[in-house]
Amino acid sequence: MPQASPDPRPAPQAPHGPHAPSEALPSFWLSLIPVLALVAMLLVNVRWLGSADNHVPLVLATAAAGLLATLVLRQPWKRLEKGLIHSITMALQACLILMVVGMLIGAWIDAGVVPLMIVWGLELISPSVFLVTACVVCCIVSLATGSSWTTAGTVGVALIGVGTAMGLEPGMVAGAVVSGSYFGDKMSPLSDTTNLAPAMAGATLIEHVRHMVWTVTPALLGALAVYAWLGMGHTSGPESLGRVRAVVDLIEGHFVLSPWLIAPPVVVLVLVARNFPALPALLVGTFLASLIGFVVQAHSDPRQAVQTACAVLYGGYAIDLSGALGADATEVQREAVTTVQSLLDGRGGMKSMMGTVALIFCALSFGGIMEASGMLGAIAKKLLSVVRGTGSLIAATIFTCLGVNVLASDQYMAIVVPGRMFRTAYLDRRLHPKNLSRALEDSGTVTSALIPWNTCGAQMATVLGVATAAYWPYAILNWLCPLVSIVYGMTGFTITRITDEEAQRYRDA
Repeated sequence: MPQASPDPRPAPQAPHGPHAPSEALPSFWLSLIPVLALVAMLLVNVRWLGSADNHVPLVLATAAAGLLATLVLRQPWKRLEKGLIHSITMALQACLILMVVGMLIGAWIDAGVVPLMIVWGLELISPSVFLVTACVVCCIVSLATGSSWTTAGTVGVALIGVGTAMGLEPGMVAGAVVSGSYFGDKMSPLSDTTNLAPAMAGATLIEHVRHMVWTVTPALLGALAVYAWLGMGHTSGPESLGRVRAVVDLIEGHFVLSPWLIAPPVVVLVLVARNFPALPALLVGTFLASLIGFVVQAHSDPRQAVQTACAVLYGGYAIDLSGALGADATEVQREAVTTVQSLLDGRGGMKSMMGTVALIFCALSFGGIMEASGMLGAIAKKLLSVVRGTGSLIAATIFTCLGVNVLASDQYMAIVVPGRMFRTAYLDRRLHPKNLSRALEDSGTVTSALIPWNTCGAQMATVLGVATAAYWPYAILNWLCPLVSIVYGMTGFTITRITDEEAQRYRDA
């Protein structure tokens, strides 16, 4: 177990990465202009245009930063371009993993792995401990898919309906769903943010996930304890579970759910636990699922099965249940068809990840220009002027991520910008990069769902039909994680340090 230790080192200086300018840093207020321009364009895009795609505002903000750097700061374009390319290069491994993750999700759905895990999760529901079970179910599904949006928009919707039928306050149910959904979004190796955070900090995926266990475990246990208390004494008749039963029956009627299907996730987890590189481990899980699914689902035409598998790996899984019910089907059964259709249809595939990869490229381009021009360093210097120790550095990281989520309305920006801003500061204090990557996820990922105008908060409120203001007090994991991270920073608990030589290697990487 990592031990706490005093930090006798002086306060860090402004970032001085391999592409930082050698001249004096520009002024703080001048450096804020591209940031404010980005915030304004993102707000217009999300609030006025109603779009969740922030690619164009990021490109325009990158252009604004480039123009300011070349025309006002007189920076040579070659230096800015070099910084931009270097910034993107840092996330190439994460982007490769994301594309493989898309293939894996499609293969796992096609083989029956994800349907099996969803059914197992749904069958855990008990009326007396509904909130606890709802959170656990969403933890299981989000770990399987790596997506909070998918989990909340599918299983979460069903759970909201069941919880409301039981007489529970919708805000409570939605809070449990959001907490469970973001547990997997934060911890699953399949999640885009889980891959992006270590890429920004300079840590590996395995180091990052293991280090997050220390903060997410008490946050999850605290959330489950509160949900158990809130649901204490609640009883409900079996008729309220009819919707979930209909979903389970429909999935079981479409897939052969053999226990052998649990092998691919088990193999992936074992490989990851044994420090096997993430990219080949995920590829093994992808093709193992396709092979087992071919046997378990008993495809009659091998050629067609291979064609379908290849199509799923690229374009995602497709399912059509429109003919699954007869004319005498009940309303509950029709709702089950809609739920399962939205749960599985169009999910996974390499193609589904390309929008996220493009968004990461756009965000990193903005960060690269800001860093190479010295504007990011000027902002970091201002923020770091109030930092006096490791605890305040981690707290500054947490609040910066929260601030970017509030101002920029995008969780990717809340990871990319603080990650680029504070990376050198952590190395100057001889703090392992995984401390930074954990802080980025403990705030940047989970707090995005608590802000009504953030794309994540808007998505959760829309799909669950519950206002952000109604569920955020009950999304306990989402606001408890940052608090635990700050406490660890102040006490030094689980904070990992490195030597001067290791810090230099991370700088040169």
